[in-house]
Amino acid sequence: MPQTHPAPAIDHPAPTTPAPTGPPPAAELSLEERLTLVNTAMTARLDEAAVAYEVNTAHIETEPVDLADVVIVPLTPTSPTHPQPTPPATRIAIVLDRAHQLMDTAGWCAGALTDEQGAVCLLGAIRQAARGDRGLEADAAAVLLDTIRRRFGDVESVPAFNDAWANGRASVRMLHEAASSADARGI
Repeated sequence: MPQTHPAPAIDHPAPTTPAPTGPPPAAELSLEERLTLVNTAMTARLDEAAVAYEVNTAHIETEPVDLADVVIVPLTPTSPTHPQPTPPATRIAIVLDRAHQLMDTAGWCAGALTDEQGAVCLLGAIRQAARGDRGLEADAAAVLLDTIRRRFGDVESVPAFNDAWANGRASVRMLHEAASSADARGI
């Protein structure tokens, strides 16, 4: 009969809890301390991201921002210490200047020549400023469209330009530029 060997005896018991694998747990931080740590970490990450953005976009050419699109000033009368601008001298420039003043005071609207509150769109302002002279109205609208196209490229029409905006700043500015252009060109 073959002889079998007994199984070796275990001379130490198996551990019941796992051995610690890292440093002992730190004392519990208060909410203020945790927020301060998170704020510090986020500030460092944002600073890193800002530097990375500058490095990654340094080669991209950018156009300067037109402050007329960004800066909005209150509509106040010109102070007496500043000279008053000279009024335009030509018929079309006068109509465009009147339309500019009308839109500046009555307000801007889209989708209609005028709205219930009296605000006007570009063509509504020109129509009122032309005082019934349809030829003068058409000439002023043509100068305005030319001014818009020089500034913004291929624009379908004056109403399309007017209605493409969420507010009237661009429309008011284009009326002013068109009046100055017409006056400078003597038309």
